[in-house]
Amino acid sequence: MARVTREMVENSGIDVDELVELLVKNAAAELTTFYYYTILRANLIGLDGEGIKEIAESARIEDRNHFEALVPRIYELGGELPQDMKEFHDISGCPPAYLPEKTTDTMKILEVLVAAERCAVRQYTHICNITAGKDHRTYDLALSILHEEIQHESWFSEFLGEGPAGHFMRRGETSPFVRKFLE
Repeated sequence: MARVTREMVENSGIDVDELVELLVKNAAAELTTFYYYTILRANLIGLDGEGIKEIAESARIEDRNHFEALVPRIYELGGELPQDMKEFHDISGCPPAYLPEKTTDTMKILEVLVAAERCAVRQYTHICNITAGKDHRTYDLALSILHEEIQHESWFSEFLGEGPAGHFMRRGETSPFVRKFLE
């Protein structure tokens, strides 16, 4: 634990234990989403699914990166991850992104993907609201993740016909906003 770091966050008026709990729940959501997106991506087949597979893969890898970026901050603030994976899964800040009943229904898979991203947007917006002007490092991290989650939502909602995303699929490296936390 970074003792002075935690002290500065506490002195800013943030309940650090509550913040750590939110960060752990979001780390659980990111890791479980990475897992479930692996299954969802594998089921994006046929002409409809194949066009979405690469974007789903980018979101999947970026969610793993979000998990990797959150873990150091959790420990810096004196928190830790649960030692039991099932417990970790079950405390996720977002519901599991299970396959729809018809496992190859591309539109239903897209609905699952966009719902997961919308939950993440809500979660990180909440953390940004709590930490703005008070805990600069956590705010910067949450805002960086939020930028990517908003793009993910936009990608998938565009495929659902909800309107243009205004974002293009990433080529090359993933996590343009979060990358600085992975070094």
